[in-house]
Amino acid sequence: MASLNGVSIGGLSVGGGAPVRVESMLKTPLEDLEGCLRELEGLVAEGCELVRTSYRDAGLEGCLRELVSGSSIPIMADIHFDHRLALSAMDAGCQAIRVNPGNLGGRDNLLTVLRRAMDLGVVIRVGANGGSLNNHQLAQSGGDRVAALVAAVREQVDLCLEMGFDRVVVSAKSSSVPETVRANQILASMYQLPFHVGITEAGPLEEGAIKSAVGIGIMLSAGIGDTVRVSLSSEGVHEVRAAYRILGALGLRHRGIEWISCPTCGRCRLDVKVYVDRVRAVMDRFKGIPDGFTVAVMGCEVNGPREAASAKLGVAGSTSGFVVFVEGRPIGNWPLDKLEEVLSKVAKDLVPGAEER
Repeated sequence: MASLNGVSIGGLSVGGGAPVRVESMLKTPLEDLEGCLRELEGLVAEGCELVRTSYRDAGLEGCLRELVSGSSIPIMADIHFDHRLALSAMDAGCQAIRVNPGNLGGRDNLLTVLRRAMDLGVVIRVGANGGSLNNHQLAQSGGDRVAALVAAVREQVDLCLEMGFDRVVVSAKSSSVPETVRANQILASMYQLPFHVGITEAGPLEEGAIKSAVGIGIMLSAGIGDTVRVSLSSEGVHEVRAAYRILGALGLRHRGIEWISCPTCGRCRLDVKVYVDRVRAVMDRFKGIPDGFTVAVMGCEVNGPREAASAKLGVAGSTSGFVVFVEGRPIGNWPLDKLEEVLSKVAKDLVPGAEER
């Protein structure tokens, strides 16, 4: 979103004015190739654009090669401890490699990886995590984890740039939102390279999504971030959906319908939770609804007409049932038992390309 310079990973543009990209990581071990491909198919169906896989054994190079060749989106190999695995991953066709400054084994190992990447046109993500900072990095920073994260990234990014290698994506993550935000603010003031942002080890579905929304939202709002991952202890499809919700809330990218609904109070003319589900069920029957199409479900006449009127399609409770608004214009009042019938007709009329599944 904000970086002036961009890279291309298997034809996917990252940074340099490209949309903020959504990515995830395979949770299926690479040796289960069929399982990886099934998981990958589900991620792609949700809009995932780049996926990372853990590559921990060169004996799996054949599996990695088949995964790369069978994927419709770029595969990034996630490398720890052994730089030779990065070389093997590039031989298998990976067009992006994530290396961890905390455990790659020193300058010479990184130089070896960079030379191969330079020859093959591979992108390198320098990805430091708070949990994998080594003792030397922490000691050098006096125990300041933000300073250690920044120093770990700088050590390898600066070496890349000294070599004339600029196909670099920068990443600094912690499970702490304040640590992650501060480290990225400092690094963004130093480099005009693409940034991958997220909160690592954010937690289970609900807690992790909230923590990620706060951290990623702060960074993207500050213009930091060209790819995102919402790291959850849950299925990868939830990560992708959450990422798009964050981007949609910031007005950066939309996927699917954007929903507005009131939190309800004693003035409600209808049960908003029930009617959100009913309206959603109607809208889910249609294909061809454009991304970012806004639907509002409001409980009463206090905020309902104003909020519903700002949506492409709005429903608000009334004394005699519900009112439908289309692009700010009220088109009628019906009893509640007519909801599905009325909305189906309105949706067809409002979106010419919409068809029932």
